[in-house]
Amino acid sequence: MIGAYIILGIYVCCLFYITVYCLMQFHLLLHYNQHKKSLRLNPATKPEMNGHHPFITIQLPIYNEYFVVNRLIDQIMALDYPKEKFEVHVLDDSTDETRELSQSKVDEYKSRGFNIELISRTDRKGFKAGALKEGMKYAKGEFIAIFDADFLPEKDFLRQTIPYFNDPKIGVVQTRWGHINQKYSLLTELQAFQLNVHFTVEQQGRESGDLLLQFNGTAGVWRKTTIEDAGGWEADTLTEDLDLSYRAQLKGWKITYLEDILSPAELPIEMIGLKSQQYRWMKGGAETAKKLLPVIWSSSLKLKQKMHATTHLLGSSIFLFVFLLGVFSVPLLFFLIPLKINDSILGVFLLSTVAIIAVYYVANVQTAWDQDNKLKSIVKFILIFPLFLALSMGLSLHNSLAVLHGFRGKKSSFIRTPKFNIKDISDNYHKSKYRTRRLPSITILEGILAIYFLTGIIAGLYLGDTSLIYFIYCCLSGTVRYFIFQSST
Repeated sequence: MIGAYIILGIYVCCLFYITVYCLMQFHLLLHYNQHKKSLRLNPATKPEMNGHHPFITIQLPIYNEYFVVNRLIDQIMALDYPKEKFEVHVLDDSTDETRELSQSKVDEYKSRGFNIELISRTDRKGFKAGALKEGMKYAKGEFIAIFDADFLPEKDFLRQTIPYFNDPKIGVVQTRWGHINQKYSLLTELQAFQLNVHFTVEQQGRESGDLLLQFNGTAGVWRKTTIEDAGGWEADTLTEDLDLSYRAQLKGWKITYLEDILSPAELPIEMIGLKSQQYRWMKGGAETAKKLLPVIWSSSLKLKQKMHATTHLLGSSIFLFVFLLGVFSVPLLFFLIPLKINDSILGVFLLSTVAIIAVYYVANVQTAWDQDNKLKSIVKFILIFPLFLALSMGLSLHNSLAVLHGFRGKKSSFIRTPKFNIKDISDNYHKSKYRTRRLPSITILEGILAIYFLTGIIAGLYLGDTSLIYFIYCCLSGTVRYFIFQSST
């Protein structure tokens, strides 16, 4: 019976961790709602340019973006800002025809009088962080705007963001990501559903609560001296943006988040691309936590700031605990009755479910979908939320391995997420240049996991104990849907 109590203990510990995480998210929601209420009562006054146009460097880090590089450069060169007051550096480390397209576009705009240069490296040392660090050697701007290859900022982006630097304490201005191809498929809808939480409740909630937030790697502007003061770009994590954000704030710089300024971008349209993105984010988050949490807890930050920073940096670990919860729920079925455990005592952890539902409801129904019909949005939420939970459970094994690799210090390459210039369902996804038909080896483990969960459901029905069957079914459903998404692309 000792083994039974160990399994129960692990299960309860996982539930406790997940509950604490969800309650911390709910705390951000409280700050977010307070911010919204404050804006309704006292609308904020936006700072203005007032005729002053500081010189700006725009950096475009690119690697093998054949389908979107022309679109990106055209969009950037159309920014409504005096062309003598900004320079564009195309940081292109491509190893395919993308570099030729970049050079052609650079030559085109140079002939039209624009200050634009192509900066290439002979190797990809440091990946994106290395490219940005190299670009700093040539940057003349007082401020540095950064855009990934799939972003399409609005023409007034610089005029909307630069005035916030009138406050000398502001080191970074981050804007909200929009989704160009959200309606392309269920997979893109589910990604947008999750990202909407980060770019509303989380980011704005952290700023409103005087907590540490982050630059998201793109669609934002840095004060050049902030980058230098914080130690510059470092490539020892896969999330160089999160790393530098925290180092800058530990130096006393502030990050301003502008929720009302949308910077549209393209979501991954196939599962393998999404997995590579998720791997970077999860592993990089763990690497950054390992690197910076000791510094954070020895700093002079407020206790509340340290606690939320810990939750933020360990956010990727939630997948590890979700995975363990699913795995240990199957053997726990066999011990609930022998141990005479009333499963209703675990009902207290339903609080986490209620909290996270509230977070996602506000982020999507009340914010991201606020222009849609309210009844339609509620129905959509009811349909999408369970699918989102299922997909998250399906990703839990993959993301758990990424987290473990991050904490172990396992080195890995920066695997890009290919984009295909796909905007809506009318676009035909037939471009095979960056597609891969080879299923990752982890797919075999995911198949075994699906059989494991199916066995758990059968066992629960046989034992006459259905207390955990719904959760196990969600794990099975998520694993199967995840496999279908992956196989279909």
